[in-house]
Formats: sequence, structure tokens, C-alpha cells
Amino acid sequence: MAADHPELTLRGASAAVPRLTRAAAAPALTEPGERPWRLGLTYRGDLDSLSLTPCPEVLRPLEPGEVRVAVRAGGLNFKAVLLELGMVARDEWSSLGEGAGIVLEVGADVTGLTPGDRVMGLFTGGLGTVTVTDRRLVAPMPKRLTFAQAAGVPVVYLTAYYGLADLAGLTAGESLLLHAATGGMGFASLQLARHWGAEVYGTASSGKRDVLRAWGFDDDHLADSRSLGYAEHFGRATGGRGVDVVLNSLAHEHVEESLALLPRGGRFVEMGKTDIRDADEIAAAHPGVRYRAFDVMEAGFDRIAEMLEEIRVLFDEGALRPMPLTTYPVHRAPEAFRYLSQARHVGKIVLTLPAPPDPDGTVLVTGGTGVLGGLVARHLVAEHGVRRLLLTSRRGPAADGVDALVAELRAAGAEVSVVACDVSDREAVADLVRSAHRLTGVVHAAGVLSDGVLEALTRADLDAVLRTKARSAWYLHELTQDHDLSLFVLFSSVAGVLGSAGQGGYAAANAYLDGLVEHRRGLGLPGTSIAWGLWARESAMTGHLSGGDKERLARMGLGAMDDEQGLALFDAALGLHRPLAVAVPVDVARLRESGQPVPELLADLDPAAQVRRRVVASTAAATQADRLVELPERQRRKELLALVRESAAVVLGHSTADAVDEDSAFKELGFDSLTAVELRNRLGNATALRLPPTVVFDHPTPAGLAAFLDGLLVPAAETTVGSLVTELDRLAVADLDEDERGLLAKGLQEVLRRLAAPAEAGGEERDFTEASDDEIFDFIDGELDIA
Repeated sequence: MAADHPELTLRGASAAVPRLTRAAAAPALTEPGERPWRLGLTYRGDLDSLSLTPCPEVLRPLEPGEVRVAVRAGGLNFKAVLLELGMVARDEWSSLGEGAGIVLEVGADVTGLTPGDRVMGLFTGGLGTVTVTDRRLVAPMPKRLTFAQAAGVPVVYLTAYYGLADLAGLTAGESLLLHAATGGMGFASLQLARHWGAEVYGTASSGKRDVLRAWGFDDDHLADSRSLGYAEHFGRATGGRGVDVVLNSLAHEHVEESLALLPRGGRFVEMGKTDIRDADEIAAAHPGVRYRAFDVMEAGFDRIAEMLEEIRVLFDEGALRPMPLTTYPVHRAPEAFRYLSQARHVGKIVLTLPAPPDPDGTVLVTGGTGVLGGLVARHLVAEHGVRRLLLTSRRGPAADGVDALVAELRAAGAEVSVVACDVSDREAVADLVRSAHRLTGVVHAAGVLSDGVLEALTRADLDAVLRTKARSAWYLHELTQDHDLSLFVLFSSVAGVLGSAGQGGYAAANAYLDGLVEHRRGLGLPGTSIAWGLWARESAMTGHLSGGDKERLARMGLGAMDDEQGLALFDAALGLHRPLAVAVPVDVARLRESGQPVPELLADLDPAAQVRRRVVASTAAATQADRLVELPERQRRKELLALVRESAAVVLGHSTADAVDEDSAFKELGFDSLTAVELRNRLGNATALRLPPTVVFDHPTPAGLAAFLDGLLVPAAETTVGSLVTELDRLAVADLDEDERGLLAKGLQEVLRRLAAPAEAGGEERDFTEASDDEIFDFIDGELDIA
């Protein structure tokens, strides 16, 4: 507020101001030319190295008992982040994921499923458009769940069910201590325990406890998962009785704290992986306590099949309800992985995959007989391969020019139907949707203007524009949710983003469309709202604009689009895979020259502003290192500092390196355990240097880290193992001060750790499939020695 921002959003402890950014600054992952494809790695250790790669092997002939599934959504788990950062080793279940989709084919001996069935379950082979898995690992989707909601069910509900029912034997009237209760596993365990009649005590980090209050927790049943003291708190709440079952996902002193809540004996079920205890030692120290650590896959495929079916029934009966979701298109996977790595989410994070274009499917275009609707219809046929179109408008077949439009589309090879329909009438829209042959796409281009300054707007003015654009959009959303759509596009306007003098009602209607698509994305449904600027071609929506009106828009830096540019922006908006795309030529330089102040919303579009540069990929790392070595020292130091700042900006999600001060500590800049690992990996990939895991904390500022990299790239003298031993032998240790001694000791300890690494490689590997957020961070902080 002190900076005089005209608009500010406050969410908890963070503040945000609105800014438009160029789409090119954050490109989406690009689909390969052929299907099927899956999410994979270009190189390991960097969340930006994810890519979509072909996987034709999933089309192999099915073995008996297998099913082939077209995947529509997949759950994202913490183990996936650690695998991509190279922090845990791969094991036999590393490629096992969870998701939901449509059965394409069943193998011999498969019963209970047929092609076309919607299923959820555990999928082998990673997250891709098509997968093959064992019949026992999938079950029909609950009837009221979307693909995204169903994709977040299998891992957490199976783990919770097996741990609480099979191992703990939780029954009605008993009490449960549930850690990390706002995570996916927490919500699953909470609902199952309450359904079985148990009383639940839960812990969560301070910023998430209000979520649990909304799910019925009071202060007596709620405590902090990041600090000790809950044993005393819950002990008082239970009158000293404690609980009957602990479902644990924390480590170290939290294990002892939780065991203290079993004074009468009970079951301690450990689903964590970083602090496994000996069951006999626990029983000796805590009489009557039965300790059991587990992995859900130990239940076996047959038991997993039984539990999946039981979970499906509970959802269909209403005993269970979907947990909170955060959804991302798979094309935005790096953003999803980074969001998960920061543990900012509640419930589950799910990646959605688009339904493939269906040549036999129908695309509905509202306003399809108008100027823009007709342009888009032609474009869908010519460039997108659409072969069935259903065009609708108020006048339908009686609209001007409709016969010529239909003839042109049919000549291009499309089947076309034109229907008169008032899309603000729900029953009419329902009839329209039912009449479509296999509806696979919707483009809502219908609209009406009702100009007038805000004070002059009447109910009738608002109703006219809201009914045609907003209410009809809701009906289209509501009535097509059960269709497997690959396309859902709303024609919005830049008026709803920038505001537009004299168009208060129109701006509101378009802002509603933008919000509706956000809502659809949250449900895991496809959707893009395109906020259009001015089209040069005159239409019913723009025919009233005078030359003066158009010149005024041009002085604002908002140019008009010709047909070719507009249709190119249509394709670009779809390829962006974001809920809202603003399609308008913005000339900030002309706006500045006009003498008008540049609106804050457009400030980042200034061509003079810095654009984020992507860090060099590992394939070019050796070349990058060789080039740096050849530079003069001063220039090399400057480029290394720029590399560190740019890499840090990417990891933290900033648009430019200006947000990263060279002398600020990384912790002050917002780095934590996982982001520090990612920065280390990015710099290692960019310089071909092998960097220790703690490098970001050993050299805690960008300037210090750049100097360290410079020393590795160009050592003061050639060093061999022999010369290093000689130098250590000659080192006058007695002359070192305390700081120098500490630095030397730490460095030698790291060298010894690396020397011992090969011998330890065959040791037991940790599996984080069902680990909680808190457990993961405890493990990483311990590995980096920064707890």
C-alpha cells in the first residue's frame, strides 16, 4: 500500500499485484508428434528437465490379466519429486503411479471390465496418455467423481485402508492419532476412521490447521505437527487415556512423543520410511504396544483389488468424499513438481492429460453463424481436423450468410448441422447437447454488448449481457461435465482483464467466464478462456465502434488483429495450457510515447524489461564450461554470478534475476531444502561440475557461490591426488584459526563421505511412496545437515 499499488490481493501472509506476462516467458511442455507419449526426463536433477516423450511400447500385445487404459489424470506424490531431483534411488515400484482413465482393451481372462469403462487404480510405466497395468490394480471409478478426483484416490486410500483396517484393526469406539492430517494420506485416513466410528486426533503444520477445523476438528483434537508437546495436549484432552492407534509418518523425537500417547498399550502403525524401529525393542520399552511398519504393496495384488472395490463402494454410498485438489495440466508438470516440493498444497496434486482429438466427435460452436464463430469453424476444419460441427445461434439456419458458410465447410470435408438455440435457456442447451453425436468439444463464441457507464447500468442491461455470456457458459459447463471433452473454449474479452470505459456489465460477464474456467481446471476438466482484444474484421460486437474509438484503443497500445493473426493466437492460447490467455497485440512503447502512464498490469510487457533466460541444459554443459574457462577472470566471474542469479530466480519462480540480490543469503531469499538441491543440480548441469549437496548452504550468497564455482572451474594450480596429500601433510594446522579449522574439517568430512559412498551403495534404500510432507523434509534436512 505504501508503494501506491492501485490493486492488491492479500492471501494469508503474502501479497500480490496483478501483472500480465508474455506467454513465451513460461512455455508449456510440447507434445511429440506421435501418440502415445509419457512424462519423462531430458536429464536428471532439475525440475525443468521434464519432457513429453513417445512411448510406443505401451501398445504391445496384452498379456493375460492385463488392461490397457487411456489415462486422463494422474496423482502426483512426493517420491516423484525426489526421484526427479536425484535424491532417492529408483526401485521396483518407482514407475508405479496412480491415475484414472478409460479402458481401451482387456487381455485374456479379464472379467468385470470392458472397453469404454472408466477406471481408477495403480498404473505401471509412469504417467502417459496410455498405460498397461494388471487388472487387479484397477477398479471402476466412483460414479460422482471426475477423472482428476478419482486419480488422487488409489495410493492414499489404499495405504490408509491397509494400515488402519488390516494392520491396526481399528474399530468403532477407539481413538486414533493421525499425523500430517491435511495431506492426501491424512484426508483418506480421517474419513475412513470416522466412517468406522473412531475418534480422530490430528496434527498439521500451523498454516494448515484451519483446514482441519473446517473438517470438524476442535482445539482438543488438533495440534502442531512441526513441534513437540502434542502428547501432553492430547493426554489432557483424553483424561490421560491416550489413544488406541497411532498412524505415524513423522520421525526421530516425534516417534517417542507419539508412543507416549499409548500408555494403555495399543497399535503403532508406521507408514514412514526414514526412522523404522525394532518391534521387539518397542514392545519391551512400551508394554502392550504392537509396532508395525509397512508398505502397501506388501498387501499383494489380490488384496489391493479387494480394497479398491471396497473404497469405490464407500464413495458411491457417500461415506467418503473427494479431498481438496490442486490440478495442473501435464504440460505444466515442472510447475506442479515445484509446487509439491514446497509443500504448499492441501490434499492432493493431480496432473491432467487431454483427451485425444476424435475425428468422429462433434464440436459445438455457439455463435457459430456469426463472423468470429464462422472464422473459428473454418479454422477447426482446416487446421484441427474437425469433421463434425454443430453450429448454433439465436437465428440458426436463418442467419445471414449461413448457407455459404455451410457449403464452404462441407466442401472442406466436414459434416455440419446448424440449429437455432437460445443458449441462455438451460433446457434448450440440454436438448442441444443431447442431439450432438459424441460431443468432444465446445467453443462458446456467443455474446452480446450492453454498453453504458457504471452509474447508468440497469438490471435489464446487466441481465442481457450476463445471460448470453455468463449464464449460458455455466449451462455448457454443467451439461457437458460427463462428456470426455478434448476442447472447452470460452470467448472472453480483454475488457474483463483491463477494464473498459463504458462496458461495466460486459467486463463483469467476461470476468465470470475467466473464473469459470479456473473452476473447471480445479475439477480437472479442460478449459481455456481467451480474453480477446479488438478484431479488425467488423462484427456484430464491434460494428458500432467509430474511427475515433479505434484510435483511442490504439493510443492505449491495444492494436486490432486481422483474421490470420487472431486465428494464430487462438492456436497459441490452446497450446499455452493455462486457464486464461489474453490475446491482444500490446504496444507498450506506443502507450508510453502517448504520454499516458503505463498501467501496472502492463508493466512487465515493456520490451525493455528483462526476460528470464533458461539455464543451459546438461547436453551443452561441457561446451559452457570450456567457454567460461577461456574467458578473462573478471568476465568469467561476472557470467558465473549472472548464472547463479538467473538459476536462483528460475527455482524460486521469479521472472527475472533482478529479484535475486547477489549479497543476500539464500535462506533469506526463500530457499529451503528441496529448492537448494534443485539450484545445486541446475548449476552442476550448466557447468559440468560435480557439486556437493550442501553447496548452497556452504556458500550462502549468490556472490559467494559464484566465486566458489570460479575456483572449481579454474583452480589456482593443477591438482592431483598425490599433490593434494602432500599439501595436506605440509599444512600447518596449528596456525589455523577456529573458522579455518571448522571449514577444513567440514570439507574433509565431505571427502570421506564420498569415499565411503561406493561401499554403502548396496545398503538398504529408502522408499518414500507413502511418506508425508513432514517426513520428507525431516529426511532432506538431515541429509543436508541443515535441520
